[in-house]
Amino acid sequence: MTPERKDIRVAVIGGGVVGLTAALECRRAGLDVVLIEPDEPGGRQAASYGNGTWINPGAVMPLSVPGLWRDVPGYLLDRGSPFTIRWRHLPALAPWLFRFVRAGDTWDKVEACARARHLLNRGAVEAHAAYAAEAGVPHLLNRDDVVFVYGRRGDYEGEARGWAIRRALGIPFSEIGEEELRALEPALGPDYRFAIRMDGAGNLRDPGAYCAALAALLERRGAERVRARADGFLLDGGRLKVVSTSRGPVACERALLCAGAHSGPLARQAGDAVPLISERGYHVVIPAPRFEVNLSAIPLDGKMAVAMTPAGLRLAGQVELASLAAAPDWRRADILIDHAERMFPALGRVDRAKVDRWMGHRPSTPDGLPCIGPSSASPDILYGFGHAHVGMIEAPATARILAALAGGERPEVDPAPFSARRFR
Repeated sequence: MTPERKDIRVAVIGGGVVGLTAALECRRAGLDVVLIEPDEPGGRQAASYGNGTWINPGAVMPLSVPGLWRDVPGYLLDRGSPFTIRWRHLPALAPWLFRFVRAGDTWDKVEACARARHLLNRGAVEAHAAYAAEAGVPHLLNRDDVVFVYGRRGDYEGEARGWAIRRALGIPFSEIGEEELRALEPALGPDYRFAIRMDGAGNLRDPGAYCAALAALLERRGAERVRARADGFLLDGGRLKVVSTSRGPVACERALLCAGAHSGPLARQAGDAVPLISERGYHVVIPAPRFEVNLSAIPLDGKMAVAMTPAGLRLAGQVELASLAAAPDWRRADILIDHAERMFPALGRVDRAKVDRWMGHRPSTPDGLPCIGPSSASPDILYGFGHAHVGMIEAPATARILAALAGGERPEVDPAPFSARRFR
């Protein structure tokens, strides 16, 4: 660790994986750190808790691609779709949806987004392996490849443009035929006969426990913890003096806004009206299946992450657009269970009373990129939010950028493509 720099006190707002890794990198740089988080890091309230467990550097493709607009009416009507929009929230979501469709209306835009995401994804597995080792939980990270499972090769060829973009970026992947797929995953149902292996990926077996371990490591490294909710900033001549919280003021020279889907109001106070919504996701955990699942997989038909965890078989996915305050629609979780029964016939009929169901809030911008870098109101307020599905993957690179900026250093990745000013 570099020498202490007590002249710079950094308030990190948010105890999810982005905030925790950013705080750790600030401590590594010798900066004084206070973490502002009302809940326990790694708890069920956090998007990090419900993650699909993957660390897949190849997750560079945005959701919005050319032709998506034709599918939106179907998403509104089909309750079984992996992407759904609640009708009553549509008027409030319409401006975001318009930007979302426009963000992917040409392949040039999609490729530019993929290149930017690739900058943040590179080295993610190695970075998390280092964090896990430092936190004393190396067993939580497996070096398992992620496998995209298709009914047949033609289904994969229907997504050829996305795979070509990955190949052009140098992201390694390889084909798996039916015979090899059966050998790798004997429990997989007969409807799946082709797959693509994302080489060099990883799997965090218990994302909640991992985040809790990072928080404990942060405490051992001398960071302060304020159990409160941040609600504003006090500036003097454009320089940050205080982060106000529900438990009083926190004096600091820098603030890192890493509060996930709850970052919007604070960003507005810092001069940026970011179009940030909750892209609500669900997961289910089926305890003690009668067989072992060997692969971390995503089936094309369900578009969900499937992986074994210490608690059981986790299926995480679904995109539900609604307000932050809306109650969960647990039918979305039942859809995941239906897919599990089709994907793994040996499950039989799942006892749904024993299934653990979870819903959380992915912080999503319409263009598929997070907000990283200085706010408009002050260079002392730095953003690190809006990572949507890939917060676990992009957290280490985001953390290093934020720590460098907080310490007045030049970051390894230019944050310009991630500036919140792009939404003006």
